[in-house]
Amino acid sequence: MFQGSSALSLDAKGRMTIPTRHRAVLMTEESGRLTLTRHPDGCLILYPRSTWEQKREQIAALPMSARALQRLMLGSAQDVDIDSAGRILISPELRQVASLHKNVMLLGLGAHFELWDAEQLELRQAADLAQGLPESLDHFSL
Repeated sequence: MFQGSSALSLDAKGRMTIPTRHRAVLMTEESGRLTLTRHPDGCLILYPRSTWEQKREQIAALPMSARALQRLMLGSAQDVDIDSAGRILISPELRQVASLHKNVMLLGLGAHFELWDAEQLELRQAADLAQGLPESLDHFSL
């Protein structure tokens, strides 16, 4: 289970270092093989490859009414590998669609990660907090 946030930087080539606390598990359990794709919220999702393979099958099996989501996620998916320096390369296309610049945030969300432009995440979280908690969480206690 991945959790927590990491403030990271992209280098001039669009590479990002995977935090050490996650890298060891990803190298051991996934041989450093990951998949990166678009998320409907405007960020990127980073999946361990085995998790992505399951998710890919679920997305592909969705009905025709989900064609837009299939295009977004399957059509944008790119396999990436952690290099010997612990980095992954994020393609220019994915950096552009997620507005990733130098400062990014990697959020561990259980079985996968979200990758956000740091400023965009701050704006998104402020907007989410301003809306308040959804009704579906009325019976959830923190």
